[in-house]
Amino acid sequence: MSYVEFRMAYSLLIGILATSITIFGILLIFLCRKKSAKADEDTESTASSPPVAKPPAPSYPLMEIDAATDGFNHRRIVGKGRIGTVYAAVTPKGEVVAVKRIHPRLVLNNAGFGFSSILKWLSLADHPHVVPITGFSEAPGERIIVMEFGGMLSLEFYLHQNTDGVALLDWRRRLRIAAGAARGLEYLHEEVAPPIIHGCVKPSNILVDVKLCARLCDYGLHFLAPEGMAGKYVDEECWRERKGVSKECDVYGFGVVLMELLSGRGSADVVEWGLPLIRGMRFNELLDPRLTVPADVGPLVRLSKVALACVANSRKNRPAMRQVAAILSSIEMAL
Repeated sequence: MSYVEFRMAYSLLIGILATSITIFGILLIFLCRKKSAKADEDTESTASSPPVAKPPAPSYPLMEIDAATDGFNHRRIVGKGRIGTVYAAVTPKGEVVAVKRIHPRLVLNNAGFGFSSILKWLSLADHPHVVPITGFSEAPGERIIVMEFGGMLSLEFYLHQNTDGVALLDWRRRLRIAAGAARGLEYLHEEVAPPIIHGCVKPSNILVDVKLCARLCDYGLHFLAPEGMAGKYVDEECWRERKGVSKECDVYGFGVVLMELLSGRGSADVVEWGLPLIRGMRFNELLDPRLTVPADVGPLVRLSKVALACVANSRKNRPAMRQVAAILSSIEMAL
């Protein structure tokens, strides 16, 4: 091979090698960018993924519930209501839970109502101001609801049954309880799909935990006792005009609760008694005489006006719970 031919072959080889290196570099850059883009997509997908939804509560065998309550021992009873009796129960894991045993008469009246389907739906509720439903049991003649317990007592107990409850519930704590319960109702009405109508908002269905945080219980159970939907916490449209429960009905019940928080009265005529006092700005007569009237009554005046709006005669004139919760939260934050 001549020197010229050698130079030509050498130049060709160098050219091919350079081209190969260039192509390899381009391919490498492309692959790295593609891998990086995929990693970014995976990261973005993970970051934007919604939180895992709470699974529906499980069904428990009746024998397990029976064992947890010592055969529904009367010594385990921690409460009684229009729907059922509540027992303190201990699970096989040692957890203390509340077990509501529906009254037999109501079980017979709702034998084919789809109890398990409704309880699975209600158990999806997940909010700091709502007592979670953790299980249920269904058997011939029996309907059981298992709920978180946590040693909670009702607002009814603090306001009207415990002589020391008044000292615990000063004005600041009453406002905090009102705001918390309002947020719980707002969640049930506006954030759950389909919305959950509580059906009977009253002090005995507002539990107070050890941190004096309000938590709603017995929500959505009005289907078990529709004939029992009467009394001061339910508006006339529900029980007299037979329009049934609604969001506006819950707002009315919440307004009655506010009247009781303000006045400390638990009588059936608390609304009729309190409305003229609020309208006449006679707060010295309205406010609970067991507590000292605060120097700044502004927050209590605002709370009174919210109560007035909630118990309006017509459903269409009542505010939504979203509005009520926003106002009460602002009052709470201002304290």
